[in-house]
Amino acid sequence: MSASSSFGFRGLLTTALAKAGAWLVEPAESACAPLEIRARPAVAVVGLAPGCGTTTVARALAVELAVRDPSGAAVVAGEDPGGAVRLGSAAAGRLARALGEPESGGLRTVGRLCLVASSTPARLTAALRHLAPVVFDVTYGGAAGVPASLADHVLLVAAPGVEPALATVVAASLSRIGPEPRLIVNRAEEPGPWAERAAFLLGESRAGARLACAGRQPRGRLLEDLAQVAHTCEMPGSTW
Repeated sequence: MSASSSFGFRGLLTTALAKAGAWLVEPAESACAPLEIRARPAVAVVGLAPGCGTTTVARALAVELAVRDPSGAAVVAGEDPGGAVRLGSAAAGRLARALGEPESGGLRTVGRLCLVASSTPARLTAALRHLAPVVFDVTYGGAAGVPASLADHVLLVAAPGVEPALATVVAASLSRIGPEPRLIVNRAEEPGPWAERAAFLLGESRAGARLACAGRQPRGRLLEDLAQVAHTCEMPGSTW
């Protein structure tokens, strides 16, 4: 390979890496922005059935809250912080340093998110209340009681095929220890049997879901749907 062709190849490679970096990494100037001390929302996202997309909804909501927050980051607390490429933004890195390593030994920065495996949600919420939003990812079968009791908002995530009566039973149970849960039907095009349940519908977007799971802000319909949910979660006692 000649020197000129080698230089051309390196130039193309540099350009490609620069374009990828613009998508994966936060702007450099954000690394110097301090964390603002103020009260942040805590949200419990609880799955009602296997495969209803609880983790996707939890991370997508957390990203939207992070974008709206001065810190530029948020925490998602669940049983397993894995399942995503470990490439966090500068904002997530700052938050991780402020938070420190949880006692349960799991913290991963992904996009705008700090994914945390924590067995002490009360301590985690207290530590984050004035640093960044926190979203509890309670997948189907997980213990929802403690996160629901600590949260400002509780969201129940169902799929279109879930029996609405199940949501009613779970909501009644959790409302005894925390705020009244709100319903989200994920990957739903029409209300169907949920029409009388005051459920919020999230349209299906595979590309948006992939971005959300990687800690990036979704695009298109999923972003539009989540904006209203995030706006509600920013205001204590509000409803949609």
